[in-house]
Amino acid sequence: MEGGKTVRFEYCEALGLGYEPGITRRDPSCVICVDGLFHAWYTKTPRGPSGYDATVWHATSEEGIQWEERVEALPRGEAGEWDEQSVFTPNILVANGGYFLFYTSVEKPYTEEALTAIGVAYADSPGGPWTKYASNPVLSTGPENSWDSHRVDDACLVVRDGLYWLYYKGRQMGLSPRETRMGLAVAEQPMGPYRKAPENPLIEGGHEVCVWRQGEGVAALVQPNGPEGGTLQYSGDGIHFRTFAEVRPPQAPGPYRADSFEDGQTCAGIEWGLHINLRSSPLPFLERFTCEGLAEDWHLSD
Repeated sequence: MEGGKTVRFEYCEALGLGYEPGITRRDPSCVICVDGLFHAWYTKTPRGPSGYDATVWHATSEEGIQWEERVEALPRGEAGEWDEQSVFTPNILVANGGYFLFYTSVEKPYTEEALTAIGVAYADSPGGPWTKYASNPVLSTGPENSWDSHRVDDACLVVRDGLYWLYYKGRQMGLSPRETRMGLAVAEQPMGPYRKAPENPLIEGGHEVCVWRQGEGVAALVQPNGPEGGTLQYSGDGIHFRTFAEVRPPQAPGPYRADSFEDGQTCAGIEWGLHINLRSSPLPFLERFTCEGLAEDWHLSD
């Protein structure tokens, strides 16, 4: 890292969300704390390792290590609805005194060519019940041959300057998952309408999206795919990112967001969260990570 600093990650069990025969748990949301209790959401399915036939579940923890799986937070949509095939890759936003759970769905029947879209549900408490927004999806794929014409997925939210910044991954039709890139859509209200940034794509590479407020800007952990893969990126304006360090990041990390999405403050970064363990079992499960070097004010400029 610049200035001789380093970023280190360590891993341990997330008790209660670990390996279970026949069950996949993956795609953890950012973690939030409400009234002394940590909350996380994730993709769960008994139908194989992917999220294309799954639903969104909710778990809580008193200390971030021992977790209790609660309930299915978001079911599939009814027959004929846009999200009847699957609901997966959730992420959370706290805003306007409420909770907004973003998620992805894919066209039915699922094929490799099926398009994805991002929707949102809202609730008065993190335990739900959740109401899906009637005007879903809030973000869809782009036009033919655009950088996100095949996939939009993996929403991750930041609040800046009174606006809601939805970072997402996109992929062009005909390209492989290793050719995923990261983009941005911005709205004045949590449920949109979201307008895609004209500067898209912002980062050339990665896969799962992990962004957060860092100092006065935005940081991103980029998975090891593409020309900017395996890096820690930083942007003072939230749009123009540059490489700040080479890293080996957790898989699909969902960090604890100590800032609680509050606007207008300098944020000190992240220290721990949940991620997917894809290494040591037949099916994915969730694991806890901790990190050093990401919980500080970098005082960076573009």
